[in-house]
Amino acid sequence: MQMMKWSVMALAIAAATTQLAYAVGDDQGGDLVSENLSSQAKSNGFLEDSTLDLLSRNFAFQRDFKNNTTYDANGKVDSKNMTNEWAQGEMLTYSSGFTQGTVGFGVDAFGYLGLKLNSGKGTSGTGLLSLDDDDGRAHDEYSKASGAVKLRVSETVAKYGDMRTAAPVFATSDSRLLPETATGFNVMSEEISGLVAEAGHFTAYSNRNESNFDDELATNYSGATADSISYFGATYGVTDELSTSFYASEVEDNWRQYYANINYGIELADDQKLAVDFNIYRTNEYGDARSGEIGNTTFSLAPSYTIGAHKLTVAYQQVRGDTPFDYVGGDSIFLANSVQYGDFNAAGEKSYQARYDIDMTSFGVPGLSFMTRYVRGSEMDNSNDNSGVYTSTPGSSKGGKEWEQNFEAKYVVQEGVAKDLSLRLREAVYRGNEQANGVYGSDVNEVRVIVEYPLSIL
Repeated sequence: MQMMKWSVMALAIAAATTQLAYAVGDDQGGDLVSENLSSQAKSNGFLEDSTLDLLSRNFAFQRDFKNNTTYDANGKVDSKNMTNEWAQGEMLTYSSGFTQGTVGFGVDAFGYLGLKLNSGKGTSGTGLLSLDDDDGRAHDEYSKASGAVKLRVSETVAKYGDMRTAAPVFATSDSRLLPETATGFNVMSEEISGLVAEAGHFTAYSNRNESNFDDELATNYSGATADSISYFGATYGVTDELSTSFYASEVEDNWRQYYANINYGIELADDQKLAVDFNIYRTNEYGDARSGEIGNTTFSLAPSYTIGAHKLTVAYQQVRGDTPFDYVGGDSIFLANSVQYGDFNAAGEKSYQARYDIDMTSFGVPGLSFMTRYVRGSEMDNSNDNSGVYTSTPGSSKGGKEWEQNFEAKYVVQEGVAKDLSLRLREAVYRGNEQANGVYGSDVNEVRVIVEYPLSIL
């Protein structure tokens, strides 16, 4: 933990040193070409570079459970056959510019509002709306507002406060009505051409359907909590076709996790492209090991081929370990077979995907696209799980199998007063055998309809 904190400080100090070197060079070496100046040197000012954006999101969500058999303390079925809600979200985001000078200062701020359009006690719980702790009914509305202070030196930006994150070991989710946010600090540096270095330390969370900012950092599968998560990493563009990433993180008293990525794409002809995306995580228990004993390596390999309007992707994903691949943060799983409903991340699981995308621009309908995919997983086996956390019945997932089918249609208005308005239909069908359902949940049919309209105010 201490080493992580020192890494963040060292990165900021190094950036400041680099900027000072540039400043001395300016004084001793005469004029510089403006294109070679750093982002901070080209700052127009706090207000002059400000942006203010409003995103309106209308979200209808229905999930139909086919065999949901959760039991209460008296042995009676205590589960819902369906969750079904409709809501409107408004997301106002302000980002200031930076004050001029060697060190620039600024602020980022946001205000989110969620409004209930339709929900009932028997159908609440989609994650779109906040719920009453007593009866589980959705509130008529919920909101949150906060922000972060920031400073920039040369090409390095440091932020402290409430913010969204996108690191592969800690990424906040935006898969429901309002985004998740996290409380802490983040440093992002682009001092070296082609290299983006990042470090962060976060201690609290605001869930996607909550108004408060002090939710505990929680793992997605073990149910354990952590007092903090720290990480550092970098992405480097080796060439225009090849990029690599490496990240390391520490979830306090739970685990240490390492991530690597290789992405390669090459143009075969004017309208043909071959690409390969490889992701791998290694997770080991750490500290008090609140999530139990973990020795997990999970990876995915996804080659794709694009020809004209068509794109075909196949993927293979494998979990090597006696526990599931686990993570903190709603989107902190950069694996090919983590799809709309399932993650295909059970202990020992192997999964395969076939996906097809088509862009209708070539057929005279710009802005319209379709996607369909099918994922099948098998060989689940947690019979050697000694964590005492991930399952109360060791061996219950052995022989587990599951599959999921997704379909998506999206249209983005290309011009006129409604330019950039998007309409999106997402559908999922998930099925698992008895062993998979016993550990990872029921079969579902799911439909999401999302309408978004972005508006740039400043």
